[in-house]
Amino acid sequence: MSPEELIGRALAARGNAYIPYSRYAVGAALLAANGQVYTGCNVENASYGLTICAERVAVFAAVCAGERKGWQALAVVTVDGSPPCGACRQVLAEFAADGLTIYLAQPDGRYAVHTLGELLPHAFRLES
Repeated sequence: MSPEELIGRALAARGNAYIPYSRYAVGAALLAANGQVYTGCNVENASYGLTICAERVAVFAAVCAGERKGWQALAVVTVDGSPPCGACRQVLAEFAADGLTIYLAQPDGRYAVHTLGELLPHAFRLES
């Protein structure tokens, strides 16, 4: 799947964001090892701590489907191409390698390419 196709999936998910408080819509699309794409949008709550980010929705959807290893890429679409928050980065690090490709995109199609390791250089991981 091309970066543009994955970004398109994230952009479509962004359209479902529930954002009555921040008005800041985020969409995410995670490409799993088997080629399946899991999407997510941010869902806000009046109790702000209960809000969930689009990236974690996509990750949790993949995990619920049994996809926990070998993820190929994540696309995130925001109005300004912002990166995932620290909590989302750490959740990604639980399941993905530092080399996971992350596309940070804007609705007009412009995007930057990073790796998880660049965005979270010292991830916390429990050693076996």
